[in-house]
Amino acid sequence: MTLIKTDICIIGGGSGGLSIAAGAVQMGAKVVLLEGHKMGGDCLNYGCVPSKALIASAKQAHAMSQGAKFGVATATAKVDYAAAKDHVAEVIATIAPVDSVERFEGLGVQVIQDFGRFISPTQVQAGDTIIEARRFVVATGSGPFVPPIEGLDAVKYYTNEDIFDLREKPDHLIIIGGGPIGMEMAQAHVRLGSKVTVIEGLKAFGKDDPEMAAIVIESLKSEGIEIIEDAQASKISGAGKSITVHTPKGDVTGSHLLMAVGRKVNIDKLDLETGGIAFTRGGLKVGDDLRSLTNRRVYAAGDVAGGLQFTHVAGYHAGALIRSMLFGLPSKQSTRHIPWATYTDPELAQVGLTEAQARDKHGDRLEVIRFDMAHNDRLIAERKNKGLIKVMVVKGRPVGASIAGPQAGELIGMWAMAIANNLKMSAIANTVLPYPTVSEVNKRAAGAYFSPRLFDSAMVKRVVGLVQRWLS
Repeated sequence: MTLIKTDICIIGGGSGGLSIAAGAVQMGAKVVLLEGHKMGGDCLNYGCVPSKALIASAKQAHAMSQGAKFGVATATAKVDYAAAKDHVAEVIATIAPVDSVERFEGLGVQVIQDFGRFISPTQVQAGDTIIEARRFVVATGSGPFVPPIEGLDAVKYYTNEDIFDLREKPDHLIIIGGGPIGMEMAQAHVRLGSKVTVIEGLKAFGKDDPEMAAIVIESLKSEGIEIIEDAQASKISGAGKSITVHTPKGDVTGSHLLMAVGRKVNIDKLDLETGGIAFTRGGLKVGDDLRSLTNRRVYAAGDVAGGLQFTHVAGYHAGALIRSMLFGLPSKQSTRHIPWATYTDPELAQVGLTEAQARDKHGDRLEVIRFDMAHNDRLIAERKNKGLIKVMVVKGRPVGASIAGPQAGELIGMWAMAIANNLKMSAIANTVLPYPTVSEVNKRAAGAYFSPRLFDSAMVKRVVGLVQRWLS
């Protein structure tokens, strides 16, 4: 058995863990990184990267059928599903060296390719090595949650961890779960030539603004995706390529089944009790500083911190923990400025409070500003001008923004910046943007906040009238 003493021991080589390791070691800290599976974590291998790569293949196939409105002959795409999956694998392979063992060892990080578990409040064991550290960071991420549905264990089903390995195009893909993963995969597969049915126990896009979600759902249905809401799967039966999902709204039979009902944090192998670390099903019990409430040597980053489960949140946590662990500076996380996006077509994005949340919190002080993307010249030119932006404003400052439409994931960034920096609506309105661009929808939304104050104000008109009399 080998004993290693270090400044920081990081358990998990996903987005959060790698960001902390790279930052800490380059600033002079001794770092040990433990990863028992794949470097890069879920995002690189099973999540963000492969899903967007498959979406890109699907987008290309879909574009071939949309040429007529541009004066271009349409064509039926000949989809090679296996080749599309080759594209996915190539994208992962291209990015993988950035997250590799070799790169991090080159930076000076001691990487141990084994799972870590606490053997005391001050020590973690990984294989034949015991690591004693001043600080520990648990950054083990999350994996797919598979509910105990009757009969599920008797059929072949996929999750995000193996759907990208599937080489045979599904004839009829049934997806249980109408969240971001399920809906992204639904549209990708229908565009690649599969029949798709989505079964959701509650409402599709349940965490997003219902008005914005409805815009996306309508578009998905128009492409042929069957979406069944308020239909909790009660039983699964069948065998081979005939799988039936039983619901209160009827039975659905398909060739393949994808489970996309949510995520569970990866903490089962950590022996947290032995480490004196309090936890729940949602992750470690931590304060706003991401520090364990019961073992002050331990911090959490990413999904296991019990908050929003996004790769960019893990990166945000990494920055906060580096400031805290390396410099001893107070650093507390906040979620009010954290955006998220679902990369369907059209996209769906959110930052801050939804309209319902803002009304509940701010009441009559809330103003909701709307701009319809039908009026954006660039989107009109591209025949993609269906969408909406809503901005929730209190005392001249945005407290939330919801976007459904083309490039929503890109557009939301301006509002995330505004909320993070406590900017006023005037900061957006005063920004000069190139014409014609999609980003003008943000400026037009900000302009909609000021329009009634300028154009519908009797006071403004009186002042202008008086000034005009005095001007030579």
